[in-house]
Formats: sequence, structure tokens, C-alpha cells
Amino acid sequence: MTRVAAPGILTRGKNLRLHNSLTGRVEPFETLHENEVRMYNCGPTVYKRQHIGNFRAFATADLLRRSFEFLGYRVLQVMNITDVGHLTEDDRADASGEDKLQREATRRALDPWEIARTEEQNFLDDLRVLRIRPAHHYPRATEHVPEMLEMIQSLIDSGHAYRAGDNVYFDVSSFERYGALSGNTLAELAAGASGRVESRDDKRNPQDFALWKSDPKHIMQWDSPFGRGFPGWHIECSAMSRKYLGDTLDIHTGGPDNKFPHHECEIAQSECVTGEPFVRFWVHSGWLEIAGEKMSKRAGTLFTVPELVERGYTGADLRVYLLKQHYRSPLPFEFPLLDEARRIRQRIANFVEHELSGRPAAPDQAEISQAIEETRNDFRAALEDDLNTSAALASIHAFMNRVNRAAPGHADAERAGALMRELDAVFDILGEEEAGADDAQIDALVAERDTARSEKDWERADALRDELTQRGIELLDSPQGTRWRRR
Repeated sequence: MTRVAAPGILTRGKNLRLHNSLTGRVEPFETLHENEVRMYNCGPTVYKRQHIGNFRAFATADLLRRSFEFLGYRVLQVMNITDVGHLTEDDRADASGEDKLQREATRRALDPWEIARTEEQNFLDDLRVLRIRPAHHYPRATEHVPEMLEMIQSLIDSGHAYRAGDNVYFDVSSFERYGALSGNTLAELAAGASGRVESRDDKRNPQDFALWKSDPKHIMQWDSPFGRGFPGWHIECSAMSRKYLGDTLDIHTGGPDNKFPHHECEIAQSECVTGEPFVRFWVHSGWLEIAGEKMSKRAGTLFTVPELVERGYTGADLRVYLLKQHYRSPLPFEFPLLDEARRIRQRIANFVEHELSGRPAAPDQAEISQAIEETRNDFRAALEDDLNTSAALASIHAFMNRVNRAAPGHADAERAGALMRELDAVFDILGEEEAGADDAQIDALVAERDTARSEKDWERADALRDELTQRGIELLDSPQGTRWRRR
């Protein structure tokens, strides 16, 4: 067994508490480097366009980064691009599964490198629509094979891995804590593997996982001391996270399906190479579900971000939908919930853009000052409580109600707007939005109604207002002209 040293803690994380999947508890967050969070996020496998379910984990990673920065940390964020080595089936007991990218390249009769670059760009485009901040590094697996080979050789030299022909496997029996993250014991895995997956004769144990694979039919291959082949999925993240973030990470995120076997295997191979704890905090988001099941081909239609935008939802609407419920809870995929998220976003935007403007002056400013201070504290406390976004949004809504009741003057409106923009650094739902498909028609109807009013054609003006009301449009008349907003 590898002895794992406990590195000294340099910084305790203010009042922030996070759920750590490794311990199953909400714990005070701590960093290894003063005031700096080093975070690794499991990124996409770029063989086809990501669906909205995939973006739950990516939105959670963005929420973490923005919350860290809001609370005063510096963040170094790395998200990998898996462009080789990810199997279609669980590969903990069988290295003969088919590579997702290879399978797609064969199906589409295209070069896998071309598919990977195209889908990587689609992924980055969708991140921009969802206002997810770019990571500082997006390392590609195909560009870090030397780092993987170095780790594989170290594992062989230390007796934690072994060669079987041109394949290399990690010996899970050499790492006593295998299963600590997921709760799977080797005995339970061995019992469950019987009759479930094909057993390979070249493995010492059915649960041993591949570090390097040899397959003459595989399109993407590299030379290595172990024979020509390609890396296993798990070694990729260990090698890339170590290169950019060091031997021990502050935080590692992913979806619930990453916990086992992927993250479990990352822990084993990384700690056997370095002798140090691999990750201090593991954070896993909940599923996006259809009819109570994980969003997948079996569960129903897989909507992509462009398809949902085509249906009239903005990137900010989708952000609210992905973030308004606690990140660890399952999130149902239902269009009424998307509509609710759109209404939340519209109410907040309307408050900042319309309701704060032109308010009558009020002599007493103490009430708004108190509301600002209390809201800032409540919002911060919600984030520090394991990223309680529901409570954070509730504090924003409560603040809007208090401001509307107080009817602040212009100076108060300015300060209230400044606070809303300050808090929006976490949710990022204010600002320019993608125009809906019917925005131009609505603008034309509003202009036509203004013309009818100027000509005192009240019957026509009322008819146009009724038509707009039926479309869910509320008109805001003022001496400066007519503005509109969706209800």
C-alpha cells in the first residue's frame, strides 16, 4: 500500500462549507495555497454535441468558480477535453469496449481528429451561450500522451501496474483504499462482475483497469515503450491535472456518473505515483432527469443548447434553470420548469432595467441602506452554505420587494442597481440577451400602437394592446415612450 502524506493546510476557507463526496459530509473548505483555489473539472468527450444534461456538471463548475471569486479567492481552473480513450461501456473490468470517438468516426466515415475539433468548438460555443466562463486551460488528451506514459511507467516500476502483452493494467489490489470515494469494495465488485462483463484472460483481477491499450483496428495510436496503442480514459485526467495543478488539487468536479469508475481510478493511480492525497474536495452534481431517470438516449429526447435556443429560451434562461435548484439535487427536465426559469430571469432583468428608473424621490435613505447590507450578507451566507442557490435567489427577490415597497429616490435606485449587478457576478443573467424570434414583430406592433395613440385612434390602440397582451407582453407607457416586457 502506498503511504499517503498529509500536506499542510495554508489557508482555511473563510466561512465556506462544501459537501465533500469523499467523506459524504458538508465540511469547511480549505485550500493548499494561500487564497488560491486549484480546480479540475471533468470536461466533455468530444464525439458529438453535448446535450443539456451534460451541462449540469459544467454549470456547477462555473457556479463554484464564480462563488469562489465572489468570496475573494483566486481560481486556477482546468477542464480537460477527452478526444481519445473514452469507452462506450463501463471499462472497469473490460478494456475491449469501443472508444466513443472511434465509434462515431466509423459511423460518420470521418477522420476522428476532425470530429474532435468540430465538437470541441461546438462545446465552447455552447459554453458562451450559457455564459459559462472559459477555464484557464482546456488540455486535450491527445496532446498529453507523454505525461501519461511517464505516469504509467512510474506505476509499473512501483508494482502498481503490470504489462500483459502490449496492454498495461493497474492492479487495484495494490491500493487498499480503492472504493473509498464510491463506497464500492473490491469484494462487492468481484461478486457483481460475475456474468455481467466479459473477463479478460490477460488481467490478474477482473476489476483491474487499462492504462494503455493495444488494438490494431484503433485509428488514433501512439508509439510507446509498451507497444503501439492508445491511453485508457482514467490516466488522461490524472496526467493532465497533475501537469497544470500539481500533485494535490483543492477541488475536482464532475457528474455523478464520473464518481465510479473514473474518479475512483484517478485517485488510485495518482496517489500511487505521488504518494500525496490527490484531491481534498470532490464535488459531484446531480442528474438532469427525464421522468425520474438520468437524461440519456433511453430516457427521452436529448435537447442541445441550440435546439433550446431555437425554441425561444435564452442562454440566461437556461442558466437560471440549471442553477436555481441545489447542485446536488436531481433536476427534472420539463418545459414548464424552463418557462419558470425564464420568468425568474425576466423579473430580475425588468427590475434592474425598468423598475429602478424614474422612481419618486424619498427623503429617508436609511431603509434602502439597511436592505442593501442585509441582502449582501444573506446572499453571501447562502453561497457559503454549500452553494445554496435557492436561498441566494430568494435573497435577491426579497431585496426587490423591499426596494419596491420603499420607493427609493434616484440615488437609492443607483445603489440598488449596483448591488444587483454585484450579486449577478455569480448568476450572470443580466445584460444583453439574445433577441427572441418574434421581438421584431413586437417592436413593430408597439410602434404601430404609439402611432395610433398619437393620432388619437384609441380603438386601434386598444386593439393592439389587447393583441400584445395575448402574446404575454406588458406595456410600460411613459412620457419618454413605450417600453415592453414579457410577463
